Amino acid sequence: MPAVLAGRVALIAGGGRGIGRAVALRFAEEGATVAVAARTRDEIEAVARECGDRAIAITLDVTDDARCGEVVEECHSRLGGLDVLVNSAGIASSSKFTELSIEEWRRTLSVDLDGPFFLTRHAVPGMLERGSGTVISIASVAARIGLPYISAYCVAKHGLLGLTRALAAEYAAKGLTFNCICPHYVDTPLTDATVRSIMERTGRDREAATRTLLTPQRRLIEPGEIAAACVLLSSDAGRSINGQAIMIDGGLTTP
Repeated sequence: MPAVLAGRVALIAGGGRGIGRAVALRFAEEGATVAVAARTRDEIEAVARECGDRAIAITLDVTDDARCGEVVEECHSRLGGLDVLVNSAGIASSSKFTELSIEEWRRTLSVDLDGPFFLTRHAVPGMLERGSGTVISIASVAARIGLPYISAYCVAKHGLLGLTRALAAEYAAKGLTFNCICPHYVDTPLTDATVRSIMERTGRDREAATRTLLTPQRRLIEPGEIAAACVLLSSDAGRSINGQAIMIDGGLTTP
């Protein structure tokens, strides 16, 4: 089978670990040239090496608008353009709403909502010039439903889905697509931190704490499942999928 992303250049924000790492590796397997971007240099360099000769590592703090612009420009200057942007950088924390600090509120929205806004705003002009482009944002089931103890995260992900739908409508006739992938808990370091938080807060052991995060299929989502959806959305087969919240949750949510 031919590599379905051959000739495409993709920027993976948050590509050093978890979902972003899985997406970067799968894109490279499918023939894409990949820019792996995140804050931790050692992690992104390791992922870029795993991706092979068509990958570069770029340090990026998504809360820095100017740096987001520089990274997009670097993709154009070093890799010849930017066809696919995957907004995978994110953070999460949990607390009772009445105990949520202003600092944590602002930090969550800065990373999970401002970051995708900054990167997308810089990526879109070049995509418009080329007449094509794909923007995929890794959201969450929390973009569609409310969940307790993660109010800031829910707000950020709801906002990300709203941004995605607005841009999908605005640029539908310009050859660009915008979609959110909305998984339940994925087997990543971020979910592992959530498990530890539950253990500390409730006194449950690891197995019991993990059970509270499982899908109705009684499992965590695998990062590779998210990566496979990203490949579809970035390929010719996905060009009519636009403005969607693609739920990968084992049947947890229904329309």
